Amino acid sequence: MRLTPAQLEHFDRAGFLTLPSVFSRAEVDAALDHLAPLLEQHCPENYREKSTDVVRSAQALHKRDPFFDRLIRDPRLVGPATQILGDGQFYAQQVKVNAKEAFTGEQWQWHYDFAHHHHEDGSPRPLALNLHVFLDDVTEFNGPLVFIPGSHLQGPPPTQLDTTTTSYPLWVVTEEVVRGLAEKGGLSAQTGPAGTLVIFGDMMMHSSPANMSPWPRRIFSVIFNPIANHQTSFKRADHQHHRDFVPVPPLEAPALV
Repeated sequence: MRLTPAQLEHFDRAGFLTLPSVFSRAEVDAALDHLAPLLEQHCPENYREKSTDVVRSAQALHKRDPFFDRLIRDPRLVGPATQILGDGQFYAQQVKVNAKEAFTGEQWQWHYDFAHHHHEDGSPRPLALNLHVFLDDVTEFNGPLVFIPGSHLQGPPPTQLDTTTTSYPLWVVTEEVVRGLAEKGGLSAQTGPAGTLVIFGDMMMHSSPANMSPWPRRIFSVIFNPIANHQTSFKRADHQHHRDFVPVPPLEAPALV
């Protein structure tokens, strides 16, 4: 799969790209089938919500089930990443599903990923690329990802580590920063059917509200990082930033179902 010049221009300008129905319903159902037993495991890779025992983020999926190892090598992910990052010399930095279960899924505060990759992992530059695949229909009701278009062009604002709002420590930005950026770029909620692909960079300001709807919202995510930009600090566990600095070997064709 290749992005068009117009899609690449939109990504450069807005900082993200949303492509509906890149993956089929059968592929999404297969992903959910393989995910279900992983969510039942009580292990360090599964982070749970602050107020419940429900899994918030299930990480290192490609090391826990071969299905997800195939998924990160799918040409529909590796192809666009190669166009954006360049020569294809990138590794899988993080592989996870962020889940917001019906009624209980908690918020993700306003942040940009490079703050974590730089403060926690010592990655020198904001080059990592996040590719999301919706595993459920994502609507305005069940906790969609919200971007501030163009915020990636403003430079890295200051952050502070929030260890109290939710169970997952997050380097967040202040309300004043969010207000200033939103007044310039507005807000854009990423919604679409299961199988939608969303691509965004390391500097994109984003958040997601709590899920108060009766429908789950599960999103698969792989972060690709150029090998030359790999982590230099190893404070976090491997499942939070993988240490296999080898290129992702792409599949010649999809092999999920």
